[in-house]
Amino acid sequence: MKKIFILDTNVILHDSGCMHQFKDNNISIPITVIEELDKFKKGNNVINCNARDFLRSLDALSGDKILNGGVPIGNGDGKISIALETPLSDKIKANFNMITPDIRILNTAYNIALKNDFKHVIFVTKDVNLRLRARSIGLTTENYNSKYVENPSDIYTGQQVLEDVREDVLDGLFQKPYEIEFSKLGIDNPLYANENMILKNGSKSALACFDESSRMIRRIPPIVCCGVKPRNSEQIFALNAMSNPDISLVTLSGKAGTGKTLLALAAALENKRSYRQIFIARPVVPLSNKDLGYLPGDVASKLDPYMQPLYDNLSVIQNNIREKNGNGKKIAELIEEEKIVITPISYIRGRSIVKVFFIVDEAQNLTPHEVKTIITRAGEGTKIVFTGDIFQIDHPYLDSQTNGLAFIIEKMKGQKLYAHINLEKGERSELAELASKIL
Repeated sequence: MKKIFILDTNVILHDSGCMHQFKDNNISIPITVIEELDKFKKGNNVINCNARDFLRSLDALSGDKILNGGVPIGNGDGKISIALETPLSDKIKANFNMITPDIRILNTAYNIALKNDFKHVIFVTKDVNLRLRARSIGLTTENYNSKYVENPSDIYTGQQVLEDVREDVLDGLFQKPYEIEFSKLGIDNPLYANENMILKNGSKSALACFDESSRMIRRIPPIVCCGVKPRNSEQIFALNAMSNPDISLVTLSGKAGTGKTLLALAAALENKRSYRQIFIARPVVPLSNKDLGYLPGDVASKLDPYMQPLYDNLSVIQNNIREKNGNGKKIAELIEEEKIVITPISYIRGRSIVKVFFIVDEAQNLTPHEVKTIITRAGEGTKIVFTGDIFQIDHPYLDSQTNGLAFIIEKMKGQKLYAHINLEKGERSELAELASKIL
């Protein structure tokens, strides 16, 4: 029997094409959701665009049946309809004092379920609290997971350790042209494009990367970028991938203190001559659900608290440059000349991303749709680096399975233009590493 899926506002704001994700089942949109979408239709953020896109799609489908039995969505999908508001049920009145838009949506869903004997009716929302309230009154609920990673703990790390590698293979990597044929490794498991390896034999070891096009294993030499010297093999892998002109998309994941942002900034500055500009962006996720408008001051002062971690990392690199050549003004001049642009993700919209080294920090707070939007805007000669921790989510409607960073890692692995490195060892300080492990 066909199911009826009732969608909350946040589902539509998360994915404007959500109506096509429920196969041949029917979809019901509470009228309160339409009212809420009206508040989001103006603006340049992704959620604003999603609101407009969904409303246009619904308008294109709508006719005299939109309120009376629904209208076919097409392409083998079910029907979609708008559910008008009904009087508050006694159960809603008894359990919820404040009648907010969420409660009105909940009331509509409850009455639809009641009409269908609570069979085959599912309320879909990304709001955890609303799901709990819905279940408390007997509704069947689901999170919206059209694009998700099944098991984030087993996600691709971008590297592996191979023990007992033949000595002649290791010796070959240290002789020109510093590469060997993949077949000489003698391993059964295939490697992904640009996958990194630590090859070991007793006290001997080598760092290498798999080039899928030539089917060769290439040694990765020590590398230093803007005075930033990698402290472990993972950081060497990261700098190597970001400095490789043949790799257009890089993701760096790992817990706080592993050096993700610092390495990305160092690689960008080291290779700045190959790019017209360096864009450094991060999503603005307000704390305590307080919008930017809540903070005092102009736009710059509102954004400073969110961008400060980027400036902190630039200061570290600037100090390295000062120690190296006595010139501490270099980075400040690049920012003043807009060779380096530090901005929230939402401010990038509409800008030309051609021949740009584009760093997106805290990418775990982006949706899969948002990261797709960013990547598809990349022009010729652009490199994009996403950094973040897929287990440290600040976004209210994302988790380790549905965030954009995890989605890229899972979907892009194996592509020749893509490389991923998971940084595991904290290098911020001994204290920070200790706290990360035991607290």
